[in-house]
Amino acid sequence: MQESRLFRIVYYLLDKGQATAPELAERFEVSVRTIYRDIDALSGAGIPVYAEQGRNGGIRLMNDFVLDRVVLSEEEKQEILTALQGIRTMQNIAGSRTLEKLSGMFQLSSENWFEVDFSRWGNEAPDNGKFERLRAAIVHCRKVRIRYAGSNGSMSVRNVEPHKLAYKANAWYLKAFCCIKQDWRVFKLNRILDLEMLDEDFEYRDIPEPAGGLRGEYPEITLRFSREAAYRVYDEFDAAQIKRQENGDLIVSERMPDDAWLIGFLLSLGTQVEVLSPGYLREILARRAEEIYEMNRSRM
Repeated sequence: MQESRLFRIVYYLLDKGQATAPELAERFEVSVRTIYRDIDALSGAGIPVYAEQGRNGGIRLMNDFVLDRVVLSEEEKQEILTALQGIRTMQNIAGSRTLEKLSGMFQLSSENWFEVDFSRWGNEAPDNGKFERLRAAIVHCRKVRIRYAGSNGSMSVRNVEPHKLAYKANAWYLKAFCCIKQDWRVFKLNRILDLEMLDEDFEYRDIPEPAGGLRGEYPEITLRFSREAAYRVYDEFDAAQIKRQENGDLIVSERMPDDAWLIGFLLSLGTQVEVLSPGYLREILARRAEEIYEMNRSRM
């Protein structure tokens, strides 16, 4: 417990510059006497921390102090290197030199044991470049102009304030404030066809969370999959959501958006899936299947 508090005191001083003993005592819920003992322990461990008396005095670290390897545990060192290994897979990020320097300082191997790739199969440059430009726009609070393909087949050009990149259900999404709609929107990265960073800054906004979370707004959909479609089912749903029947069929019940993606996904499975509920979704699927049949039969 004391060791953890000592680390947190160092991090706090690095962030704030200096603090009084009563301030530290209140933050870490210990006595002022304990704080002074902690300062002595840090000093004895080689951390250049000292206390200044007087009106503007306080506890601070020596100027230009940086975290040395004695401050981080072995697990924390490995977590930092692992994070950098993931970052270096993106283009235009100078993670390689940083990774080499920290590996040497930590005296740990920087061998990369995993790979993160943001691109789809095929040409990787557009997807990785798109991700990197959006990351830079978010970090520097710069507006971007996107050309977006909507799920209903529409095409639109929008100026947005990018706030967060999120990964969900095997896809990347951009959470952004749309300057045209004056409201929050979520854009699928694969559907952002063109991207331009604008020479216009924006102020960060708090991203609102819908009441009850996103799932609470979606209908509950129950599907029956044949055992031949099991590999597709486990690709899209968590194992805890899947109930295997005696005959090998799989039942999935989950709240999800009944949008064009879901209809396309169900149609791609053909006779290997059945909509158990809601009834209106079963009707939509049957009607779309009939339209596909009629369209292709007319060309025979």
